Amino acid sequence: MRKDIYEKMEILSNSAKYDVSCSSSGEKENHKIGELGASHSSGICHTYTADGRCVSLLKVLLTNYCIYDCAYCINKVSNDIPRAAFAPRELADITINFYKRNYIEGLFLSSGIIDNEDHTMTLILRTLKILRYEYKFNGYIHVKLIPGGSMELVEQIVKLANRVSSNIELPSDKSLKLLAPNKTKEKVLEPLKYARDLSLKKGKQPIGMSTQLIIGATPESDRDILKLSSALYDKALLKRVYYSAYIPVNDDKNLPTIVTKPPLVREHRLYQADWLLRFYDFSWDEIVTDEFPNLDENLDPKTFWALNNLKYFPMEINKASREELLRIPGIGARAVQKILNARRFKRLGFDDLKKLKISLKRAIYFITCNKEFQRQIPFYRDSIKTALLKPERKKLVQPSLFDFSAVSGEL
Repeated sequence: MRKDIYEKMEILSNSAKYDVSCSSSGEKENHKIGELGASHSSGICHTYTADGRCVSLLKVLLTNYCIYDCAYCINKVSNDIPRAAFAPRELADITINFYKRNYIEGLFLSSGIIDNEDHTMTLILRTLKILRYEYKFNGYIHVKLIPGGSMELVEQIVKLANRVSSNIELPSDKSLKLLAPNKTKEKVLEPLKYARDLSLKKGKQPIGMSTQLIIGATPESDRDILKLSSALYDKALLKRVYYSAYIPVNDDKNLPTIVTKPPLVREHRLYQADWLLRFYDFSWDEIVTDEFPNLDENLDPKTFWALNNLKYFPMEINKASREELLRIPGIGARAVQKILNARRFKRLGFDDLKKLKISLKRAIYFITCNKEFQRQIPFYRDSIKTALLKPERKKLVQPSLFDFSAVSGEL
């Protein structure tokens, strides 16, 4: 029986919810005034549902039919689930109608693999051409590239999309072979490499690219994960790596035992560590080491690093460089700038930091002000850690994806 448009939308939007690599553009585009989708260069503003789906973009699959049998995926070929597929024009019409009603500001388009990789990529390309050329839609479009598709199709899609991504999913070839035998790391990264090189040949900045890693489905450590992320950033392949706590949706002998909650705290700590890689000039092997290959779920990664490297502390707030100040737990980039500005006029004490509204909850154990140091806690790793985790401090709990009250605060 032919499915109506509402049933297709329900099936294919629900099937897309496990992909977290859905981000706003942040891209600057030169749109002509009056064209559909032309907007301010500040990009897309998000709202999110409780389970993490972005609702300012139409986040949907072209189809959830798939020839692959990835153990962790709800859409794998061996699953007996409702299936549906949009025709390119059908999906383009939905996107435009939703946009005109102000339901969305753009499109996040992924797909299962129907028939073969190139056939699926051709359908995606046809959808984009209808949107861009027929409807003159200049809004944000993020496309999930299909590993194994031809580079000619990748090139055409890159020309029409604002952002592209290709999900590695698992951190090692061994895990991919076990859980996703149709995929290899090289196969997933090939379209991203081609998109990067294509932009560089034309003297442009590479198109924004991202990937997703599933956390907790396989035994890799946080060190393995951050090493991979760092390598991808260093090669200018990606703007973002997204970390997705493993959610059991299938029964499979190679998957972990079903757990009551996904590892959301671990996911959050990896995002914090990723932030240190991208904006705080940390290297992956500083954050996690052979001795400590996994992040401490009770401490943010910068505090975890500081406790393992007390030789650099306590740091004198009036003498430390900007780079050194950024490594103090609890002191973020804005706080560092406040300190640097205030230091031009006077030497700072603890009271001055409080007047600048700089939180000292964590920083106080790692700094001196005019050689003055807090004296209540001995300067030893275990003593400081105990103080940081003392009962009267709010205990870190397993948060929902959008309950940040338990894990808030600057890095």
